[in-house]
Amino acid sequence: MELVIISLLAIMVTSFILGYLYNINREQIITRERLVAYTVKEEKIYLPPELQLGFRTRVISRTMDTLSGIFKRLIPKNEKDAYNARLRTAGNPYGLNGDSYLVLKYVIFTIAVVVGILSRNMLHLLLIAAAGLLLPDLWLKSVVNRREDEVLKGLPNFLDLLSISVQAGLGFDAALQKVVEKHPGPLSVEFSKAIQEMGMGKPRREALKDMSERLNIDEVTIFTTAIIQAEQLGVSIGNVLEIQSRQARETRRMQAEEKAMKAPIKMLIPLVVFIFPVIFIILLGPAFINIMETL
Repeated sequence: MELVIISLLAIMVTSFILGYLYNINREQIITRERLVAYTVKEEKIYLPPELQLGFRTRVISRTMDTLSGIFKRLIPKNEKDAYNARLRTAGNPYGLNGDSYLVLKYVIFTIAVVVGILSRNMLHLLLIAAAGLLLPDLWLKSVVNRREDEVLKGLPNFLDLLSISVQAGLGFDAALQKVVEKHPGPLSVEFSKAIQEMGMGKPRREALKDMSERLNIDEVTIFTTAIIQAEQLGVSIGNVLEIQSRQARETRRMQAEEKAMKAPIKMLIPLVVFIFPVIFIILLGPAFINIMETL
């Protein structure tokens, strides 16, 4: 017991001394930390563009490039072009293009067929083969829909910030660059690509048109068309942005109302399947038991 008391007293005295010394030298310590923060610079190690990507993306891209080089002649050109357009709309996840995606799709289908054959059941073979053929397209469709939802959700705020920046005195390109930096998301990524293309000499109308084709979303196409027409006709871009921002918010509100109207219909199935039977059991169960006992 005495040893515990002595230890606690020693800790208290040590803490008091350290706190007193820190309080005396506090200004010097803070000044030194600030000097170190401003003078010492971290050395940045240069990495090639390929190594700046994630390990999984690098591995998948390298593997798909190798396989696509092998099966390139077997892939129909029209199918490859169609998937290239869909993958651009999806943002080229994992660096996939039409060739690599189709190679991945057919590899998955081949593996599914082999697994189905090993199961030695014709029904299992058909089901697994169908799953291997359809699942990649379902995954791609879900990625496209999720990205489209993110773009539509962020479009009104993006246009509001862009309109405010232009009305504050910035040019359209400078305002677009500023909003891209402050508003992360897939829409900003696509506008950033358009800004890079304009910086390399591509006309603004072509860069915006290519961006709208990559996204393939009606609301974005309407916005870019309005900007291109305003540039051609000499109309104030600030007024056009204000109108487009108001229209985007109105469209977003109407879409929310539409989803709210669909909600009761979507809730009907779980109500009928899961909730109503339980209510019937709770209400009619005792009466049914009494009837059975009476009979």
